[in-house]
Amino acid sequence: MRIDAHQHFWDISRFRYPWMPEGESPLRRNFYPRDLEPILKRNRFEGSVVVQANVTFDETRWLLELAEAHEFIRGVVGWVNLTDPRLGATLDDLQRHPKFKGVRHLVHDEPDVNWLMREDVLGGLKELARRGIPYDLLLRPPHLPLVPRVAERIPELRMVIDHIAKPLIAARRMDGWAEDMEAASRIPRVYCKLSGMITEDDPRGWKAEHLRPYVQRVLSLFGPDRLMFGSDWPVCTLAGTWKEVLAASTQAVGPLGVEVREKLLGRTAERFYGLSSFTASST
Repeated sequence: MRIDAHQHFWDISRFRYPWMPEGESPLRRNFYPRDLEPILKRNRFEGSVVVQANVTFDETRWLLELAEAHEFIRGVVGWVNLTDPRLGATLDDLQRHPKFKGVRHLVHDEPDVNWLMREDVLGGLKELARRGIPYDLLLRPPHLPLVPRVAERIPELRMVIDHIAKPLIAARRMDGWAEDMEAASRIPRVYCKLSGMITEDDPRGWKAEHLRPYVQRVLSLFGPDRLMFGSDWPVCTLAGTWKEVLAASTQAVGPLGVEVREKLLGRTAERFYGLSSFTASST
């Protein structure tokens, strides 16, 4: 099963998205399953994992409603308040939904660069770990040194680094990022997403060859068993189409055997998010 492990939906009439560019922007419109499903079908992808784009629980419920109505949405990574004393009850409710597969917070938008190490946040992450719920890490390079520290405090927590932690691709810089990614990769329960890269390059002049050093580095560090492709659609449309993202990732990865390629394009995501268990129950 080929899976786009990272995409979004939003409705600007239903929710506010503070991170969205003001004024004219290709992102400032609604993006729904009907917009993505034909793209996936044309490219022989069987499904996707939709990831939160807002820090509101109402959005999480809305994404689960979309997932219930559309078979191709194989999993939902939603937002919950990790510091809420009633987090356990919230997760009890979410885990009744077979397509609830993970949690994410917009960590890189927090004013406190050490937000992940707050005791109340760690308490919430421990609850995720206790329940076997994975956590998506939305980070920038300054946050990467926190990953081993979180893993040391909560060794059973499964985590995935979104967008290869947004290195400075446009500046062609790898210093610091490369060393910190290597440290994160030594933790067996930490995975990584090949996603969100063309928008970290020059949106008007990006090339697959610009991405290649970063992709090759994470491939060498995590290997195909802990690496998964994600389009970051529709954010990617700031720089290119869904198909151009797939082509750029494929070119940056380079020639690979069929088994390795299928891991990157779906099997790793299936295993990390437990998507196969849903598939088996629905057929």
